[in-house]
Amino acid sequence: MMNIKNIYCIGRNYALHAKELNNAVPTSPFLFSKPTHAVAFANGQEVILPVDRGPVHYETELVLHIGQEYQKGISVDEIVDQMALGIDFTLRDVQSQLKEQRYPWLLAKGFPNSALLTKFIEFPGEDACKNTNFSLLKNGQQVQIGNITNLLFDLQTIIDFTAKHFGLGKGDIIFTGTPEGVGPISDGDTLSLIWGEETLGQSIVRLV
Repeated sequence: MMNIKNIYCIGRNYALHAKELNNAVPTSPFLFSKPTHAVAFANGQEVILPVDRGPVHYETELVLHIGQEYQKGISVDEIVDQMALGIDFTLRDVQSQLKEQRYPWLLAKGFPNSALLTKFIEFPGEDACKNTNFSLLKNGQQVQIGNITNLLFDLQTIIDFTAKHFGLGKGDIIFTGTPEGVGPISDGDTLSLIWGEETLGQSIVRLV
């Protein structure tokens, strides 16, 4: 299993997603992080999520794996060696309360299994990624579809910004943002993460 160090997440990186949650569209990258205990893998098994803290929402994203230490001027295609699809599970009511109090989002974003990842595949390059859509099926029905051409801040920008403010090295991963269409999951839902026409991962939700 891949060794993951830091988990960085880019918030509000698709304009329509920001608008669907009545959030301002950011003018510079907006980051939060998750602990490594949040990692779970969509390998056909169940993913256990909390039932007692309000609705859990799915947010599907392209995830980058950093293959070497960041150096100024390094390109996306040089520093990223693998990619996956992921779901940034979010306790939406908890997040709304934290936003009202102007508190960090960790309680809403960092709980165990809140960073669901498919298997990692070789990164084909940024241009190739622009030619491929990613999507989420919930119980066989498509609920989200995205393409990185619609990112507010492109992959190079978020890599440079993350490295400047937090550091970026081998083993780090970046959730690059979710498109519109986020929504709640229910106990027993089957979630399938699709890259182009290929299913990279699948999990069954258990709310406990």
